[in-house]
Amino acid sequence: MTISMAGLPAFLLYFVVGVALIAAFAAIYLRMTVHDEIALIRAGNLSAAVAFGGNLIGFSLPLEKAIAQASSIPDCVLWALAAMVIQFAAYGVARLLIPGLSKKIEEDRLPAAAMLAVIAVISGTLAAASMTV
Repeated sequence: MTISMAGLPAFLLYFVVGVALIAAFAAIYLRMTVHDEIALIRAGNLSAAVAFGGNLIGFSLPLEKAIAQASSIPDCVLWALAAMVIQFAAYGVARLLIPGLSKKIEEDRLPAAAMLAVIAVISGTLAAASMTV
C-alpha cells in the first residue's frame, strides 16, 4: 500500500482559502450586527455565542460544498460569495421576523438567538444543496 501526498498542495491551498473566507464572512457579519458579539461572548452571553455560531455554521455548509465542487480557486470564491449574500439576506429576514433581535441577544434571551441560528443553518443548508456542477 502506497500513500500519496500528491494532493497535499491543493488541500493546503483550499484549506487556507476556506479559512480566509470564513474569517471574511465573520468580519463582515460582526460589522452588520448592532450588538458587539465578541464582547458579549467574552462576557458570558450564551445567546451571542449561539447566534454567531449558527451563522458561522450556516456559511460553512455551503462553503464546504463550494470547495468540494470547485474547479478552481476563483470558482470556489465566487460560490462562497454567493453563500455570503444568502447568509446576509437570512440575517435580514431574521431581523424582520424577530423584532428587537439585537436587544434580545444583548439581554441574553436564548429563544431569539436560537431562532437566528436556525434561520442561518437552514439558509446555509439550502444554499449548499442548491449548488450544482
